[in-house]
Amino acid sequence: MQIITELRVSVQAGETRPERSISRHYISELTVMNGGRWGSWGHREMCPTGTYAAGFSLKVDRTYAFLGDSTALNGIRLHCVNTNASGFPHSYDNYASIHSDVGSWGRWTDIKWCPSGFLTAFQLRVEGSQGAGDDTAANNIRFKCSGRSFLLGDGTHWGDWGDWSNMCEGKGICGIKTRVEEPHGTWGDDTALNDMRMFCCS
Repeated sequence: MQIITELRVSVQAGETRPERSISRHYISELTVMNGGRWGSWGHREMCPTGTYAAGFSLKVDRTYAFLGDSTALNGIRLHCVNTNASGFPHSYDNYASIHSDVGSWGRWTDIKWCPSGFLTAFQLRVEGSQGAGDDTAANNIRFKCSGRSFLLGDGTHWGDWGDWSNMCEGKGICGIKTRVEEPHGTWGDDTALNDMRMFCCS
């Protein structure tokens, strides 16, 4: 099995920040086929060594199309806990939050935690090109947890759900990379977040 080394790490702390990692190995990459086609890929961001993503939150623009240009899903944060963390959501008082590129609009939702285990697969809701209409690209996300539960994001409702990614090889998701379209200015049609990739560690 090929082991890949990630050299870039960006961490935002929860209540207490675990020691930062300057390198992290990952053993598999998760992708979906229905991601949007606009924008460029950001940097890969990894959980600190010894931690895995057990929760997530979304940055969502809830502007309705008839009121103006909506960008829907703008960003995602993964919230990483260590392997000894208790499996109850309210007990995660020591976690690190990571994200790749993020769009300029919207507000962050509350964190959703796996009841037990870690995030292991994902599914995107994406709106295809609307031609002369308002494009939004990625709208929402679902995750599978290793404890066999599912988490649905508090995103928006445009577009359709694509197929699930593969399941993680290893313990769980430990990194993220996003594709985000830069702002077009006053008269442009912005979409912000279009696609994402997840990375899994043993």
